Amino acid sequence: MTWKETCTMSERESFINGWLSGCFSVTELCERFGVSRKTGHKWINRFKAEGMAGLADQSRARHTQAQRTPEAVIERIVELKLRYDRWGPVTIHSALHRDNPDGHWPAISTIGEILSAHNLVKTRRPRRKTPPHTQPLAHATGPNEVWSADFKGHFRLGNGHWCYPLTLSDNCSRLLISCRGMPTLDLKASFEVYRQAFRSYGLPKVIRTDNGWPFAMNVLGGLTPLAIWLLKLNIYPERIAPGKPSQNGRHERMHRTLKDHTAKPPKGDMSAQQRAFNHFRNEYNEERPHQSLGLGKCPIDVHVPSPRPYPERIPQIHYPDEFAVRKVKYGGYIKLNGQPIYTTRQLTGEHIGLEPLDHERWQLYFGRLKLGVVDERLGRVIRPA
Repeated sequence: MTWKETCTMSERESFINGWLSGCFSVTELCERFGVSRKTGHKWINRFKAEGMAGLADQSRARHTQAQRTPEAVIERIVELKLRYDRWGPVTIHSALHRDNPDGHWPAISTIGEILSAHNLVKTRRPRRKTPPHTQPLAHATGPNEVWSADFKGHFRLGNGHWCYPLTLSDNCSRLLISCRGMPTLDLKASFEVYRQAFRSYGLPKVIRTDNGWPFAMNVLGGLTPLAIWLLKLNIYPERIAPGKPSQNGRHERMHRTLKDHTAKPPKGDMSAQQRAFNHFRNEYNEERPHQSLGLGKCPIDVHVPSPRPYPERIPQIHYPDEFAVRKVKYGGYIKLNGQPIYTTRQLTGEHIGLEPLDHERWQLYFGRLKLGVVDERLGRVIRPA
């Protein structure tokens, strides 16, 4: 039978009255009232326990909440979010474990629910994600193997002056080594930022940059005074492919966080902006856990100084014994078997190495950097493709 136009409670009472009469089996009553045997037995059991009142609809909520997050933990989660408003559930989860690795902290999903319940979740526009490109970073297996450097996008300060932030970071530990605001893309100031970083942390093996000034220029080997200085320190200046910022993805991701924290809105002048950079650097290195480093770990926990200290006196470059060595003369020329060969004016006064290949051909080096192949028959350097 189908339900009549009566209230649900009346039908359940009629079901029980039919069962009490003894004229019907449970199966027959369930067929007459159009319910399953499971439901029929449920009503009978409730009636036995509570009488007719037990037939009323009951809340589906759990009677107990044994796993309810303690108020002290909720307060700590809210406190962290209010202090670091751009931290999400993953970062907060790592920070809680960093404070107390043995604590029973809620899951990331629970932290998200707590933030949502306190109206602390901001809606974000969906981003188109770039597929990961890990090949250039494959050899960054330890601290100081690869650093990255770049000028984050320049912006105007409150006083109308430009700010060009130069950043240096370690690709393995994510340590933000330096973040210096500068009024221009100044070569001398860039040298000083590098020099201070080397004195504090030692020398890396590689520094990865894009192809802009002062890291590279359109000459043989892309050599700038900064790149030449790095090679003399036995630091390889590695450059990403043009138009491929994803090859320096870790540094670019840090830049996005840096911009959100320090340049929105920009500060009134360079001094105030630099204070914001310094505050961000301390938080990024020492307080903000990075999921890729392990649960609760910050860059300062992972990074160690390089075993190669910065030499106050720049060493000379040495080449293998089988190399021919030539000093680049004024105008950028060397002489090879009496023939003048043009290299680049950037290397004037420096020594370059020539590794013999085959008939009248030489591999040209400055330090570890291959500049091209010298072809004596053509009388010039053939640049790498």
